[in-house]
Amino acid sequence: MNVFITGSSRGLGKAFREYFLKEDANVYGLGRTPSTDVMYEQVDIADTVALHKVLHRLFDGVDVLDLVILNAGTLGRIQDMSQCSLEQLKSEMDINMWANKVILDFFIHNGIAVKQVIAISSGASVNGSLGWNGYSLSKAALNMLIKLYAAEMKETHLCALAPGLVKTEMLEDILQGDHDTSRYTSVQTLRESDEAGMVLSPEATVSRVMDVMPKVLASESGAFLDVRSLE
Repeated sequence: MNVFITGSSRGLGKAFREYFLKEDANVYGLGRTPSTDVMYEQVDIADTVALHKVLHRLFDGVDVLDLVILNAGTLGRIQDMSQCSLEQLKSEMDINMWANKVILDFFIHNGIAVKQVIAISSGASVNGSLGWNGYSLSKAALNMLIKLYAAEMKETHLCALAPGLVKTEMLEDILQGDHDTSRYTSVQTLRESDEAGMVLSPEATVSRVMDVMPKVLASESGAFLDVRSLE
């Protein structure tokens, strides 16, 4: 089994990587931080020129990928939309959405067959909570990107999947940050969810996702799914 994971050097991506390595899969990865994995390239996926180069190196001689997990993402500071610069919003869009177009186009143009694509989305893509700004915008765009590619990639099952609350470095910044919880009530809700044990480890989240995989594959290609609604 050939599996490709972006953001595979830490957090949820690392947990996916470790899961599939235990399943004796050939795991290909991309990330911003160093890794000792053999089939891994360190890259800032927002740099499309560098991304193209590492994709060519990583998949030289590869004809088929059984599963692609588009996991890499970034979350800006929780603040009012009017306080966000266009540069900040564009940067989040490049990482959370446009880089995934580059990757999918690479597979199509180079004749690499892909059986399944899971793009890690978020409830933030549909909630529209105050302060989530570039993250919500880019994840909503990611949902539509996946739906549009599903209409083109007829031999591939694609979905945008919200994995639930995951205790990663990205979420820790919210849980431990100095946010105005009276204004940004979603931050306080997250903290209460963490105290109630509803924020799962990356490893527990991967197990959760794999448990509902049959339902994921039974869903319409291109759909936005929330793991919590599939259990």
